[in-house]
Amino acid sequence: MEILLTSFTVAWVLTLIAVRSSRHFAHLSHDNDLSGPQKIHAEPVPRIGGLGIFGGVLAAVVLLDWRGGPGWSFGALLMMAAVPAFAAGFIEDLLKSVSPLRRLLATAASAALAAVLVDALVRRTDIPGLDWVAASTVGAAVLTIPAVAGIANAVNIIDGFNGLASMCSMLMLAAIAYVAFQVGDQELVYLAVAGIGAVLGFFLWNYPAGQIFLGDGGAYFLGFFVAELGVLLIVRNQQVSPLFPLVVCIYPVFETLFSIYRRVVVRGHHASHPDGVHLHSLVFKRLMRWAVGSQDPRQRTRRNSLTSPYLWVLCSLPLAPAVLSWHSSAIQAALLVTFALIYVALYSRIVTFRTPRWLIFRR
Repeated sequence: MEILLTSFTVAWVLTLIAVRSSRHFAHLSHDNDLSGPQKIHAEPVPRIGGLGIFGGVLAAVVLLDWRGGPGWSFGALLMMAAVPAFAAGFIEDLLKSVSPLRRLLATAASAALAAVLVDALVRRTDIPGLDWVAASTVGAAVLTIPAVAGIANAVNIIDGFNGLASMCSMLMLAAIAYVAFQVGDQELVYLAVAGIGAVLGFFLWNYPAGQIFLGDGGAYFLGFFVAELGVLLIVRNQQVSPLFPLVVCIYPVFETLFSIYRRVVVRGHHASHPDGVHLHSLVFKRLMRWAVGSQDPRQRTRRNSLTSPYLWVLCSLPLAPAVLSWHSSAIQAALLVTFALIYVALYSRIVTFRTPRWLIFRR
């Protein structure tokens, strides 16, 4: 509880300071672009919420050091590794000058640092043909570094509505914390709880009113943090299925893979080409009926916030069975296939205007 309350309080206070002082540096911190295909907010909003989350987790690690508890040095090394991913995103939030490729390389650099500092390398996959690759250090690095960088970018992709990425991150961290507790890995439990507290401190300012955004810094840090805790869970505990972290992160991961397929194969665009047809965007447009409703900023913000719970449910669908079968790779693989089928079926129904009536929000 000390860890949870410390990370929560520090993140809440830092986010409060960012919100209240934002008018003094609005030219740097605010998202003033209201016309992009993925822009839903009705007025400029500061997008430096990641500062509070990073500070909250860091404060929890300092507390562990002061208490002399397990995990402080381990957590400190992990936070050191997270610096490139967080810094690249935070600089983009302020200066809008860091390209997607450079941010991807920064998250890969963080993953490489974690591999060196805390041995965060996946050496088993339970996937035919990949285990022999993961058996060597080079092969494990080839598998782990792109995977961690990909998850960090995937969390950034789903960060499109108030509370969406932050709540999904808390759900994923809670699943990791539960399994870490089951296998007696106290260090990972502490770090996952620290992450939950820090995200919650930000969440109360972000949802539902959207007074501050997660930003690239927050999204990349959270994605990296969740991915690394998942990797370390299976590295340090051989009884946990190596597919479990992938199931935990399957919503942002599959959203990213499906978006790349949609952009490159279906539309012939570049993989990083922005568009407004992510699943969360379709939920807002088709289920919230924003186009036929009031365009008052308060109503638009309300509909923005009402979009997120739909995706929270989708994110949580595989988590309950995953944490109950964390030791079985066969069940984890079945959950991956089931989620993919549910996602594609849901996307197909919504994009072709065949959404079930009971899903459509009505005033």
